[in-house]
Amino acid sequence: MNRKQLKQQLVEHYHWLRQYGCNDSHSGNASFRWHNEIWVTPTGCCADTLKADDLIKCDIDGSMEEGASLDAPLHIQVYQQNSTARAVIHSHGSHIVAMTLNGDDFVPVDFEGQYYFPVVPVITIPYDQYLEQSPSAVSAKLKDHKLTVVKGHGVYTCAETINLAYKWSCSVELSAKTAWLAK
Repeated sequence: MNRKQLKQQLVEHYHWLRQYGCNDSHSGNASFRWHNEIWVTPTGCCADTLKADDLIKCDIDGSMEEGASLDAPLHIQVYQQNSTARAVIHSHGSHIVAMTLNGDDFVPVDFEGQYYFPVVPVITIPYDQYLEQSPSAVSAKLKDHKLTVVKGHGVYTCAETINLAYKWSCSVELSAKTAWLAK
C-alpha cells in the first residue's frame, strides 16, 4: 500500500471505532508509520467528519507538525521502541474501561479473548500526569503486548497493520462486554 491508501485506511478505521461504539465523536486517536513518517489524527478531531487530508505528519525522530493529537508523542515512542509496529490505535470502549477501573489486569473469559491476549495489562497513571507519563508507560507495555489499558482512560493497541490494531481494539472491547454480561 502507498501513503495515500494508508491515510484513507486509517480514516476509515477511525470512523468505524466511532460507528461501532469504541469511541465517541471526538475521542481516541490513531496513527500509522510510513518509513520515517508517522501520520496521526489531529487533536480534537471529529470521527464523523475526519478526512485523509486532515492527518498530521510527524517523524520517527520525535518532531511533529502543529495540531497533532495530544497523544502524538506516545505514538512516536511506540514506533521508536517497536520496530514491527506500523499502526497504533487508541480507543475508549466503555466495557473495557469499566472492567479495569479497579486497576487490575484484565483476564478475558471468552475463547477469542484468551486466544488473542490471555492477560491485558492495566497501567495506572494519575490523570494530572497523563501527558508526561503515558508515552513511556504505554510504549513499554506495547513492546511485549498487543494492547494495554490505561485505567479510566482506554485501550492502546499496536500492530503490523491498521486493520490488525483495529481488530485488537474491537476484540478486547467484546471480551470485556462478555465478561460484564457474565457477571
